[in-house]
Amino acid sequence: MADRPTRRTPRAREARVLRTERITPHMVRLVLGGAGLDDFDAGEFTDHYIKVLFAPEGVSYPEPFDMARIREEFAPEQWPLTRAYTVRAWDPTLREMTVDFVVHGDEGLAGPWAARARPGETVRFLGPGGGYAPDPNADWHLLAGDESALPAIAAALERMPADAVVHAFVEVADAAEEQKIVSPAGVEVSWLHRGTRPVGEALVEAVGALEFPAGTASAFVHGEAGFVKELRRLLRLEHGIPRELLSISGYWRFGQNDDDWRAVKREWNAQVEAEQEQAG
Repeated sequence: MADRPTRRTPRAREARVLRTERITPHMVRLVLGGAGLDDFDAGEFTDHYIKVLFAPEGVSYPEPFDMARIREEFAPEQWPLTRAYTVRAWDPTLREMTVDFVVHGDEGLAGPWAARARPGETVRFLGPGGGYAPDPNADWHLLAGDESALPAIAAALERMPADAVVHAFVEVADAAEEQKIVSPAGVEVSWLHRGTRPVGEALVEAVGALEFPAGTASAFVHGEAGFVKELRRLLRLEHGIPRELLSISGYWRFGQNDDDWRAVKREWNAQVEAEQEQAG
């Protein structure tokens, strides 16, 4: 028996797949529901996320599913793997949650699962977490990210005030990956097609070329850690946007799987922040 962990065991929720939809060649949408969402809420932030639970290959758990029991009776390497995904939409009336998954064939864990998921399938997850929503007091808003940040950017655009001044940049593989997003009149998304260029290169160029409006900015910048680092430097050092007005972090890092990246993400972010503070 594994040693009893001392940290608090998070509560796992259970939902059912209600509907699935392939909204672009590389994006699958799952709508989740069921009694497990009766006391769920994800209405405060536009970057709410859940951590979907996956059993390691060859591992099964006793029913009813209980995270505390699993951590007590199973070795740590047999605990569920987690993958974080943004809550694209939450309907409090129907008690339905929409989650979009980036899919690149059989690559990764959650993407292939989402592509195969069918109505009635059980989904277990932790959360929600989150911390960003458009600041109603900001004079203008900057939203920038790759496919991994697209659900949160779309949710933020739908939450913007009617008279909001917004510059939104989303980098995707090509035109087939663009999505229709409901946003205030006059607000348009700049879709950047990556093609064969490195992830984030077009985003760094586009934001770097932007003529920043006057007044207080609120920025949401997420995606691959390399370009996020470059845009953090641009926003913090060159444009002097205070840290408290930025929601900025690497959702993933090129060359690392999700588990490896999460193991070093906090330390990496702290190091980047310290380096840029020294440079400033």
